[in-house]
Amino acid sequence: MLQLKNLTCGYGALQAVHGLDLDIPEGCVFALLGPNGAGKSSTLMSIAGHVDVFSGQIIFDGQDITAMPARERVRQGIAIAPEGRRLFPDLTVIENLTVGGYSRPAAREKANREMVFDLFPRLAERQTSHAGALSGGEQQMLAIGRALMTEPKFLMIDEVSLGLMPKVVDICYNAVSHLRSKGMTILLVEQNTSRALAVADRVCVLESGSPVWQGTAEDARQDSSLIDAFLGLSKEDAA
Repeated sequence: MLQLKNLTCGYGALQAVHGLDLDIPEGCVFALLGPNGAGKSSTLMSIAGHVDVFSGQIIFDGQDITAMPARERVRQGIAIAPEGRRLFPDLTVIENLTVGGYSRPAAREKANREMVFDLFPRLAERQTSHAGALSGGEQQMLAIGRALMTEPKFLMIDEVSLGLMPKVVDICYNAVSHLRSKGMTILLVEQNTSRALAVADRVCVLESGSPVWQGTAEDARQDSSLIDAFLGLSKEDAA
């Protein structure tokens, strides 16, 4: 569904990612792992169209979208729940969801909203609350829900579990598993590597903007040198 071909991207004169090749099959959960500053978020934002691409290509569903505006990428089926959530704090839950679905026909808004509420029942309970008054976990659910309002084929979630209580992390990962069961392709950035490896099909590890390892999640769990050098997992977590 998505290919990055020798992608180099960044901000102004700063190159955040260098020569990245990825091939993400349809229906796959793909985890992008690595330390802070490795270029993970920059990769996601370049796919979404919010970071400059200096060289290389982004191919989505067989089409070169490297120069495509961000709003058109949304219409093509790419959505992101960004790091920091970036909600509209003075708008309610429902209003944030409505904004998320702006690119889709209004006639489908109610059905899409009900789908989000089925996935995250807590949002249904808080639907008239302002986003700024939600807990961190509720805000993360809303960020994912807002992305789902675009009816994506390809969903990116940046820092799924950062700062969240374990119960909320479970809710978010249950949602990821449910969406994959429906055929959605998902790209995750995650600091909690054990949770990412538990749900992912494939993995790419970045360091200093460059890929240092790619393979299946099962191979990543069993590669002791990879775990020691980059993933920081205990033997129990890896198992």
